[in-house]
Amino acid sequence: MTEYRNPIPTVDIIIELDDKIILIERKNPPHGWAIPGGFVDYGESLEDAAIREAFEETSLNVKLYEQFYTYSKPERDPRHHTITTVFIAKAVDGHPKANDDAKSLNLFTLNSLPDNIVFDHRDILMDYFRYKKTGKRPTP
Repeated sequence: MTEYRNPIPTVDIIIELDDKIILIERKNPPHGWAIPGGFVDYGESLEDAAIREAFEETSLNVKLYEQFYTYSKPERDPRHHTITTVFIAKAVDGHPKANDDAKSLNLFTLNSLPDNIVFDHRDILMDYFRYKKTGKRPTP
C-alpha cells in the first residue's frame, strides 16, 4: 500500500513595529533567528493561524494588511516539506515579549539582521525589503 505524504501548511508573519521588523530566537531546533510563525491547525484559516502564531510568539495582537507571497521549496525546512504563506502585519496592541516557541525576540532593520537566520527566512526577508523599497513582489 502506498503511503501518502503531503506538504504541511505553515504561516510566517513579518510584523512591522517602528520602522523595524520582529524576529524571534527559536527555543527548539533548528536554533537561530526566524520570522514569527508556525503550523496551521486543522479547521483554521491561514489568516487566523497568522494572528494566533504572532500572538503566541510575540505577545502582540497584529493586524494583517497584506498576504505577501507563498514559499514552497521542499528543502526550505530541514525537518519536513512545508509550504508557508507569508503575511505582512502591524502590531496594534501589546508589548513585544517572547513567548511559546520563542526564546527571545528583537527588532531589526535590513542593515542589522542577525547572522544565524534559519529555514529560508533570510531569502524571505530579502524579498520583503526589496518589495518595501521597489514595490516589486517575488515572482514564481
